[in-house]
Amino acid sequence: MAKKFVPNRNRRFQGRQAPQSPFRINDLIRVPEVRLVGENLEELSEIVGQTIESGVYPTRAALDWAKKLELDLVEISPNAVPPVVRIIDFKKFLYDRKKKDKELKAKAAKTVVKEIRFGPNTDEHDFEFKTRHAQRFLEEGAKVRAYVQFRGRSIVFKERGELLLLRFIKELEEFGAAEALPKLEGRKMAIILAPKKKGK
Repeated sequence: MAKKFVPNRNRRFQGRQAPQSPFRINDLIRVPEVRLVGENLEELSEIVGQTIESGVYPTRAALDWAKKLELDLVEISPNAVPPVVRIIDFKKFLYDRKKKDKELKAKAAKTVVKEIRFGPNTDEHDFEFKTRHAQRFLEEGAKVRAYVQFRGRSIVFKERGELLLLRFIKELEEFGAAEALPKLEGRKMAIILAPKKKGK
């Protein structure tokens, strides 16, 4: 049977440290001096009764100020000399940081690239079928890489392949824009269409 958890009501100030946090906080900051920065220094000055501005202070003094504000002293730049700290709510700081990281990851998410393959002698029905597929991909927010594959002697029809891709761009101009003109890469002539951003 698992032991029932009993909270430690005598938990010391230094206990407010996230288990896997890369930041040192409160009593875990063991350097003699720190550089204090932040937007709440005016509020801090009123509470402690002295003017506190961004600058270097004894760590013990900064800790006392954090306790008076019922906040945490958080080391945000440990490699600076002296380390840079802020007096903030540590849990809220971690939440905001996690939210920001999530937003950055979402922005940096890789764009999906769908491929459409043509031959230099693609017939009308096949062209229309593949163009409709490309339209759907673009509407879903994916990029489309369309290419004409030349096999054997069909490389002599590269002009035909170029015209086909230019027509493909024209057919889809409402949904996507070509990042560049058709380009021959070995035995493939390719283009990439990026989806157009929808208006509000």
